[in-house]
Amino acid sequence: MRASRSVFTRRQGRFRVIVSVEPLVPSEAEKVCSLAREIWREHYPPIIGTAQTEYMLAQRYDPAMVRDELAAGRIWWDILREDDAIVAFASAYVAQEASEVKLDKLYVRSQCRRNGYGGMLIARTAERARQLGCTKLALAVNKRNSAAIAAYRKHGFSIREAIVKDIGSGFVMDDYIMEKNVECSG
Repeated sequence: MRASRSVFTRRQGRFRVIVSVEPLVPSEAEKVCSLAREIWREHYPPIIGTAQTEYMLAQRYDPAMVRDELAAGRIWWDILREDDAIVAFASAYVAQEASEVKLDKLYVRSQCRRNGYGGMLIARTAERARQLGCTKLALAVNKRNSAAIAAYRKHGFSIREAIVKDIGSGFVMDDYIMEKNVECSG
């Protein structure tokens, strides 16, 4: 299955903004990792602390690792551009429970939130899940990340369970697993 590019326009005051959602290409892995560092360093220290924020960034946002994930093809990454700037991204994969797609990452630059961008990336991932014959979309969110929990609820997710996962170096992820049903394509 080949992911395509979707293009939209929206008004921002007197100006038109071109919004596109497209697959991440390896040459832009550094840009996405840089955006992740910006978003995480702004958002997560009050929730998980600076040390855990930096530890998790190092684990998850190395450009070489992202390029390897793209090359392997099991994990897909999508980016959302506002005009030519990458302002949001998501990554997902088919979970071990073959009927489920795990939305592993979904981040939007703070100045670009409340424009529907997260919803666009969720919708794209849900559509891919349906195309793959999956019936659920799942994600993990920190229990103290109330803004993200509210946003996910708005998009039809509900809490399935609470987990605490040791991620090494004395850190844990204290998360809710949230899920949403997606209809199978027939």
